[in-house]
Amino acid sequence: MSRTSQRFFTGPHAGVPTSYEMLKEEHEVAVLGAPQISAPVTTTVVNIQPETAMPDHIVWSLFNTLFFNVCCLGFVAFAYSVKSRDRKMVKDMTGAQSYASTAKSLNIAALVLGLLIIFGVIIAAITCAVISVT
Repeated sequence: MSRTSQRFFTGPHAGVPTSYEMLKEEHEVAVLGAPQISAPVTTTVVNIQPETAMPDHIVWSLFNTLFFNVCCLGFVAFAYSVKSRDRKMVKDMTGAQSYASTAKSLNIAALVLGLLIIFGVIIAAITCAVISVT
């Protein structure tokens, strides 16, 4: 019987050192002074402007167009909201702010008038029902 040592694992990874040993060797090479590149390091700085969260009220305008379109105020507010979004796409923030402010005012007016009409109809219906019962 021969007393030669044999590797326990045989196969494609039999002669390859573990990843820890490879990392250790790379670290030792870096510490000992492997050839380094003497070219100057150049950096590039990219300034990304943060997206300003300026609302254009387009969803509110669409809601008012569909449900509270008193005197076409909802539709006009929707048109101003679209104009505001277009101005925002071309980076004209002052124009976008102006159109958004107008859209907001028109949306408030459409909502208030629509709710007043709805409450008026409900009160009139209740009043008519009470008068007809008595």
